[in-house]
Order: sequence, then structure tokens, then C-alpha cells
Amino acid sequence: MAGNSRRRGAVRKSGSKKGPTVGSGGQRRRALEGRGPTPPAHLRPNHPAARRTQQPQPRRSARRTDEAETVLGRNPVLECLRAGVPATALYIALGVEADERLTESVSRAADLGISILEVPRPDLDRMTANHLHQGIALQVPPYRYAHPDDLLAGAGTSPPELLVALDNISDPRNLGAIVRSVAAFGGHGVLIPQRRSASVTAVAWRTSAGAAARLPVA
Repeated sequence: MAGNSRRRGAVRKSGSKKGPTVGSGGQRRRALEGRGPTPPAHLRPNHPAARRTQQPQPRRSARRTDEAETVLGRNPVLECLRAGVPATALYIALGVEADERLTESVSRAADLGISILEVPRPDLDRMTANHLHQGIALQVPPYRYAHPDDLLAGAGTSPPELLVALDNISDPRNLGAIVRSVAAFGGHGVLIPQRRSASVTAVAWRTSAGAAARLPVA
């Protein structure tokens, strides 16, 4: 009704009704044009994945990492030295009673250039976790395994190389005997799994009769 516009309080104020407004008109969309899709994570400069790919990835020369080993006892130490097991130090307890085995061990260690250290017996007890050592201990560094790719690289040669792959060999003495046999048959290497397998310990090295020094194990 026409009279409704004349009611008190019904006066329409100028500009009270919201009219059409001007939007972005695609300005923001146009501002994003040309950037393309989001690149993968390894291609973003500040993403952790990109930093990982930029870091040099050194090739591992070994499939596993063993810890240094300490051989205890006069007979085991002498057998390792006779077999040419690589060692870094020979520990002798101060005041220990010498016999032929200890004397020969010291002589062989000196010939091989192995450090000979005399230590108090309590120190040697701590080094060996109070195991029976008979006053002598031989420190053997971790075995340096070959890389499997280096052994497999010669598989295509003529004549092909002889490689022996082992599985479920848990006794290091059996592993050492196999390494000795493979070397005797002119083999070029031994492959062992990284898990559920014996490692090339001082026992395996001793059983191999020095073949572990010539035949690579990966």
C-alpha cells in the first residue's frame, strides 16, 4: 500500500540497501596463473625430502657392520695369530705367568706389527667383562665385507666367476670351513645373508685357515 511508505520510522535511508559489489573478477586466479601444479616433495628446495636427495649417498662397501671382537684365552689367541687373523692389539696382564703359548703369541704379534700392551689384571678383567682370559686377550677389528655388486659384476665374464651363496649357516666354524673350501676350488667369493647367518668372526677366520684374507665375503 502507498501509505506504508509514509509510516513513522519507515523512511528508507539512502544507501541502506546493499547493491551489487565488485568482486575480485578473477584477479587472484590470474595472479596464480603460470605457477603450474605443486612440484613433488623432493623438488621443493626447503622440503626435507629435497635435502635428503641433495646429500651425497655414499656407496656402502659392506652389507653389514660388525663390532670389534676380543679373543680370550691362550689357545684361541695363539690359533688366531698362527692363522694370520688381523688384529690391532695384544693385551697381556701384568705379572701373568708365562708359558710357551704366551711366549709364542707375543713373538708372533711382534712379527706381525701388532701392538703389545701390558695392563693391570683388573683393567683386563673390565675389558673382557670378567670372562676367563688367562691373562691374554687379542683385539680383532670388524671384518670388512665386500659389496655384493662387486662380486656380481664378474658374473658375466667368460669364463664366469664361481660364487657361492649360503643360507642358514649359523655356526662361524662352518662358515670358515666353507670359505676355505671355496678358495681351494678356485672360487671368487661367498655371499651370505645379512640376517640369520654367521658372521666372519675370529673363529670363522681361524677355521678358514687364512682363506678369509684372500676370498671376499659379501
